[in-house]
Amino acid sequence: MEFLAKEYGYVALVVVAYCFLSIWMGIQVGMARKKYKVYYPTLYALESENKDAKLFNCVQRGHQNSLEMMPMFFVLMILGGMAHPCISAALGLFYTVTRYFYFTGYSTGDPQKRLTIGYISSSLLFFYYSVLKLDNGQEEVDSNVLKHIILLFMGCGVMDSSRKYGFLALLGLKICTISLAINLLRR
Repeated sequence: MEFLAKEYGYVALVVVAYCFLSIWMGIQVGMARKKYKVYYPTLYALESENKDAKLFNCVQRGHQNSLEMMPMFFVLMILGGMAHPCISAALGLFYTVTRYFYFTGYSTGDPQKRLTIGYISSSLLFFYYSVLKLDNGQEEVDSNVLKHIILLFMGCGVMDSSRKYGFLALLGLKICTISLAINLLRR
């Protein structure tokens, strides 16, 4: 395992932390099933059949959305962490914390509360851009390529439609992963 920096251990710990968060969310869904009387194999409760359907569905949906994002998060953590282990671990931990608040907000029964962790200025993109210059002693990444990548993400609506902290953390992980790819291609 000499090909990975020793700091890559932080990446592994964050991946495991997200797994524990996912297990905790699953337990919350199980408790909500019991509380709101939504029995298996029913995935979502029908409002016509259960007066607490919206409350249960919000808990279920909060967990389901986190599961849907898990594969992308893990791939970005594992790959981006190879090039920038400390930065990826910090972004991944930040994303995991935002997922906790997303879930707890959603679980209140008011879907809008899933977004209450707040907004952040798109000027933080400059932070992510500068992160990529930390190239673990390898050649500096071409700044024009990085600017185009950032504009591409913005143009795809990542920033416009989802200006929440968690999505910025994912954007940072995407940039770290792109940095890895560029470094590998330059070899």
